[in-house]
Amino acid sequence: MLISTAYAQAAGGSAESQLIGFLPIILMFVVLYFLMIRPQMKRTKEHRAMLGALKKGDEVVTAGGIVGKITKVGESYITLEIAQLPEARHGQEAPSVEVNFQKSAIQTLLPNGTLKAI
Repeated sequence: MLISTAYAQAAGGSAESQLIGFLPIILMFVVLYFLMIRPQMKRTKEHRAMLGALKKGDEVVTAGGIVGKITKVGESYITLEIAQLPEARHGQEAPSVEVNFQKSAIQTLLPNGTLKAI
């Protein structure tokens, strides 16, 4: 005959050989955790701590790129002064442009004095 007989391989195998088969998948998850998940959790924790420490007078950058000084801090919103208008009235302080943002929109806390340098 032209067709040779095929024999089946034994099913199963030892527990050790099954573990070795799953070892590459387990290693991929470990590497994924240390390279992606853990650093992201660390950044999130640092961002939450920064948002909790915001106070009046801090200079910040929003996620949209707006730079300003915090004038009021609420529970979940802050008020940013983003510009001083040039026209001051007789002895009065110059009016300013203030905008409300959600705290989560704050991306970076700048060192004090950065706005004057810009």
